[in-house]
Amino acid sequence: MPWSVRWVGGPGAQSQKQCKKSSFAFYQAVRDLLPVWFLEDMRTMEVFHWEDGGKVSLYSPSEALLYALVHDHQPYARHLLAKFPQSALAVPSQSFSCCQASAPHLAMAVRYNRVRVLFRILKAVQAFPPAERAAHLDRRGCSRVEGGKTALHLACELVRPECLLLLLGHGASPCLRDGVGNTPLDTLLQQVCHAPAANMRAKLLCLDCLFLFVPQDLRFAMKQQLLDDRQQWQDLLGESRFRCLVGLAPPSLFVGAMRVLIRTIAPEHFPEALDDLPLPHFLKPLDLKLES
Repeated sequence: MPWSVRWVGGPGAQSQKQCKKSSFAFYQAVRDLLPVWFLEDMRTMEVFHWEDGGKVSLYSPSEALLYALVHDHQPYARHLLAKFPQSALAVPSQSFSCCQASAPHLAMAVRYNRVRVLFRILKAVQAFPPAERAAHLDRRGCSRVEGGKTALHLACELVRPECLLLLLGHGASPCLRDGVGNTPLDTLLQQVCHAPAANMRAKLLCLDCLFLFVPQDLRFAMKQQLLDDRQQWQDLLGESRFRCLVGLAPPSLFVGAMRVLIRTIAPEHFPEALDDLPLPHFLKPLDLKLES
């Protein structure tokens, strides 16, 4: 087989070239969306990757899940999360992630906008002990590469409304700050003013989702800028959003009611329970039709 590894140079001497060849073959197989059983046979018996220092390793479920995320191989991601929920979300080796403090899967799902796989990951995380669950949901990225951003920061930066709502509904904190002191709200507001004409509907949708989960007394870095450039921000956000954000007016009755309703939904029932809210369909936050 083209991905088989041959050991050359005598006992114990491993061929880095053949190892890299087999590693690339596995990457291609996931990219080509080959069947799950075939990929698992490759991963557990026939392919290896080369670590720094000359170490040869099998692909872990965690590393295989990263490939499934990149290439949106949903059946493979579903299999890995169902069969290996803990190890699929464990920290991968250093050749896959420069930061060894925590696993990058949630941030990767947001970056590639893999909404369905993100949903599966969040469901798997709900079964973890509380401290471990919080560590996954609120994991800060590498300070050098990712600026200490959480997955929620990333969803705001990339303007991913579905990812944002899923993360919030499963318990990700909207109050954490990144490496420069910005909350997810600050990150989103920076996107609103950076290119006002681009994708404004999605940006305001993200903002409305955040409104449902952020505490009313949240301190955020952009507040003074909003007050200093009041007219510009009123034009961008609309007067009611602006006044609510800077504390000049309380949230609307609708926002207040939605906050109460949203908080009645336990994370393990989110977003399915949105369908049961006593609201007409067009007033619900987002139409998330995800397979249970």
